[in-house]
Amino acid sequence: MSWMLHDLDDGPAPLWAQIADRLRADIKKGAFRPGDLLPAESELNRRFGVSRTTSRAALDCLESEGLIVRKSGRGSMVLPPRIERPLNRLSSFSEDMQARGLRAGYRTRSIRRCPVEAAVAAELQIEPGSIVIEIDRLLLADDKPIATSMTYLAPFAFENGLFPDCAELDSGSLYQWLQDKAGIRLATGSERIEAMIADAPTAQSLGLRSPAAVLVSHRISRTAAGRPVEYAVLHYRADRYNFRVESARP
Repeated sequence: MSWMLHDLDDGPAPLWAQIADRLRADIKKGAFRPGDLLPAESELNRRFGVSRTTSRAALDCLESEGLIVRKSGRGSMVLPPRIERPLNRLSSFSEDMQARGLRAGYRTRSIRRCPVEAAVAAELQIEPGSIVIEIDRLLLADDKPIATSMTYLAPFAFENGLFPDCAELDSGSLYQWLQDKAGIRLATGSERIEAMIADAPTAQSLGLRSPAAVLVSHRISRTAAGRPVEYAVLHYRADRYNFRVESARP
C-alpha cells in the first residue's frame, strides 16, 4: 500500500492533511475495500513520527467526508462509496442503481387504498379525502438498506381497477409497472430535498444508530401533460447518498 512508502513532506500542507491524502488515495484505488480497517492511530504515529492529535485529525477528516466510520474498540472501517444522483433527470430507483453498477432491491412493507390527507392531496392536485394508493417500501442497494419510500398514487393511476401487489413491487420498478399496467408514462418531475434527524423507526429500518442524519426527498412525478401521478417522500441514508445539481452562469 502506498500510504506508508514515503515520509511526510516539510511543505505547506499540514501533516494531518498529508496523511489523509494518502489514505484517501488508497481507498479510492481499492487498496482498502469497503469493510477493511485503516491503520490505527498508533500505527500512523509510529510510521510518521507524529502525535496522536495529528493522526486523529487525519482520520476525522476522512470520516467527515463519509469515507470511513470510526467505532470504539474496532477502529476506522472503510464505507461503501456514496451513491450520487443527478437532479436534472427523472429516473426510477432501479435505473439509478443500474447506472452505478449496483443491484436494486425492494421490500414492500404495505400497500393500501386510503383517503388522502390535505397536504398530500395538494401535491397531487386532488381533493382531500380522495382515495389514493399508499405504498410503503424499503429500498436496497446490493441488499443493503439505502432509503425508505412512502409513495402516493393519484386516483387516475388505478382507475382501470388494477393496482400493484407486493410481489410485483418487490421484483421491479414502480415506474415500469405504471407504464406497463396503467399505461402511464412519467415524463417530468420536481424534487425538494432537506436534511433532518431520522425518527427511531426510520433509523432502525436503515440500520442507523440514533441520532442519525438522513436526506429527505419530496418528489412529484408527472405525465407529459403535467398531471401529477406520484407523490413520494424518501428518506435516504446521508452517509451513502448524494444529490448533484449541474449549474451554469447565464
